[in-house]
Amino acid sequence: MKSDQHCTLRVRGQVLDLTEEPVVMGILNHTPDSFYAGSRIQGEEAVEERIDKIIAEGAKIIDVGGYSSRPDADDVSPEEEWRRLREVLTAIRHHYPDVIVSVDTFRGEVARRCIEEGDADIINDISGGLIDPEMLPTAAQLDVPYILMHMRGTPKTMQKLLHYDGRVADGAIEELLGQLQKARELGMRDENIILDPGFGFSKNTEQNWEMMADLDKWIDLGYPLLVGISRKSMIYKLFGHTPFEALNGTTFLNTYSLLHGAHILRVHDVRECVECVRMYQELRRLTTEDAKPVD
Repeated sequence: MKSDQHCTLRVRGQVLDLTEEPVVMGILNHTPDSFYAGSRIQGEEAVEERIDKIIAEGAKIIDVGGYSSRPDADDVSPEEEWRRLREVLTAIRHHYPDVIVSVDTFRGEVARRCIEEGDADIINDISGGLIDPEMLPTAAQLDVPYILMHMRGTPKTMQKLLHYDGRVADGAIEELLGQLQKARELGMRDENIILDPGFGFSKNTEQNWEMMADLDKWIDLGYPLLVGISRKSMIYKLFGHTPFEALNGTTFLNTYSLLHGAHILRVHDVRECVECVRMYQELRRLTTEDAKPVD
């Protein structure tokens, strides 16, 4: 079990020890067209039910999205994206004022409104600051945790940009570190940065599996690592299934990611992932105890 990198995250007055207790992030997509139909939540009552379920099942973070990132998704205006996000953020803060909330957006102005007006805590940017040139300066100025994910192009073009020289992880890390350096130059603090390899973004099925095999390379960078593989095509295409049949594969890869040092798991199925984390912690505790020298 890889445990030599110690990572913490300060957010909403809390210090999360991500090494001792990896965190589950529950997905709430307030969209009509996300790739997994089971995550498409619309209507006030449905939104509140999903919030209650995510919290009850043990997630530490709710990740709220208002713009589907699948390649054939409809375009959404910044105003409509903000309207969707605001509806969910209002409901969360009304019922759970202390829960940690991240907003899944690649637009700097939408991110700003979510933090300043919607009382969100974390920016989760699938583009790593590449789509909107205002995102990195905005995130640096807001001084909140920022999830820097690897992707090329846009959601509509990303699956045409699949060429990597050598190992996929090496190329993705090099590109993401370039964005990381830009963020630092704009004043973003290291302690606010979380890395995400971007499984499913600008990578085909084989490349996703290769990058999962190289997950240790991401851990060695020394930043908190988020892994988001919940019900993605790298799982269900392997078996000729659909996203609805990909829970078992998701659970396996979440467990593998924990064993290789992942700190945050972004998932649709919170309870199953929380159980993964608990079992991982139990094994890690016993492994650590067995390694202690005997007096």
